[in-house]
Amino acid sequence: MKDNKICPVEKAGGLDNSVRRLLQNPEKKLKPYIHEGMTVLDLGCGPGFFSVEIAKLLNDTGKVIAADLQHGMLEKLRQKIKGTELEQRIKLHKCKEDSIDITEKVDFVLAFYMIHEVANQDKLFSELKAIVKPDGQIFIIEPKFHVPKKSFESMITKLKEIGMEIKERPKVFFSRAIVLKNTA
Repeated sequence: MKDNKICPVEKAGGLDNSVRRLLQNPEKKLKPYIHEGMTVLDLGCGPGFFSVEIAKLLNDTGKVIAADLQHGMLEKLRQKIKGTELEQRIKLHKCKEDSIDITEKVDFVLAFYMIHEVANQDKLFSELKAIVKPDGQIFIIEPKFHVPKKSFESMITKLKEIGMEIKERPKVFFSRAIVLKNTA
């Protein structure tokens, strides 16, 4: 999945700050989709901006798989949750360069600002289809400044072709967003 467009670890501070929290409030964006007992994949988790909030929304009944290609991002998240109860609910996972490399079935996938960083999106979508449980959901959010509307719609078409159906198109600040359901 490696591509030269990946946000470097050195810029991780910009991914987890109070301004972003105001503009893209993780609890507000995810609360309608996250329910106790779920297994949630935060794909391209970075320093854990969403992973931590997902774990809180799950209470003590589910788990988060925080997956990233970069060891440095996972290390930032590890340090953030070290010594807290969240350490038991967030499983850190390093993806392979060309694969998510997860076989565990999940109820929900969050892919925030990362699909455009993946060179082989068809392979990524096939992997997601294989790990998302029937009726499970994928919430994809892409930045408008990197992903033109035509490219975003093309991505949705590919997802529909493999058996995902559009559930809704939530509004996300400066973003294109969609929630899809696995129909298989």
